[in-house]
Amino acid sequence: MKNIFETNIYYADTDAYGVVWHGAYLRWLEKGRCDFSEALGFNLAELVKQDIALPVANMNVKFKASAKLNDVLIVETWISKLTPLCVTFSQSIKNKETGLTYILADFDVVAVNNQGKLYRRIPEQLKIKLEEAME
Repeated sequence: MKNIFETNIYYADTDAYGVVWHGAYLRWLEKGRCDFSEALGFNLAELVKQDIALPVANMNVKFKASAKLNDVLIVETWISKLTPLCVTFSQSIKNKETGLTYILADFDVVAVNNQGKLYRRIPEQLKIKLEEAME
């Protein structure tokens, strides 16, 4: 399964050099992971009510090129790895028109309770759906 969405680059997304500010990419990557989770049926607010939160434990973001004002971006999100403790979301951000890759990223996400204590295993109801999404 892959989550894909488009977004336009607005003036507020750019820096003094006229290119996308590096932190803006993180917002779009977060949206991709949240949308992916929602598509699996995981409402993040509902998970918190079940004493489950899914924080990022590690991120690796490779900046390949700079996007600019008025570019249209394609953000893709998929699961590349699933272990009992962690799920790795891989993501890319590309130019819709040219296909140029701006960002390649991997985010390791773990499950914790609302007090921040790490679950030793991803809760079963999440694990099953994550496994299905990898097929």
